[in-house]
Amino acid sequence: MKIRLHRKQSPFQLEAENETNNKILIDASPDLGGTNAGPRPMELLIMGLAGCSSIDVLMILEKQKVQLIDYSVEVEADREKVEHASLFKRIHMKFRVKGNVLDEQLTRAIDLSLEKYCSVAKTLEKTATITYEFEVIS
Repeated sequence: MKIRLHRKQSPFQLEAENETNNKILIDASPDLGGTNAGPRPMELLIMGLAGCSSIDVLMILEKQKVQLIDYSVEVEADREKVEHASLFKRIHMKFRVKGNVLDEQLTRAIDLSLEKYCSVAKTLEKTATITYEFEVIS
């Protein structure tokens, strides 16, 4: 995996690009001098958690022939100062799905993702407690 990053605009507007030329803007918060031109690095990390676990959950449900009409995840995270860094301490995910899925199927898919398959979750669990809830809309 290779990422290239360069500053687009002073002071902190950055553009990151992956090996397949996908780009994303990154910026700092206004209290640090940023302009909110893109997500902050820690926001990208929990976006990565939502994306990683979602890919797992959607793949698992697809293998079970579950047809979803709509799918979304909201993530709330709390950070705690540890020495000079602010690490995630608590992360709560809320999965919302619309379709013909049983609670047991969704619970199993989310558990498998967060406990076994999602590399981002496995990385974050070293400092944070990750919890979740879900809502199935028929």
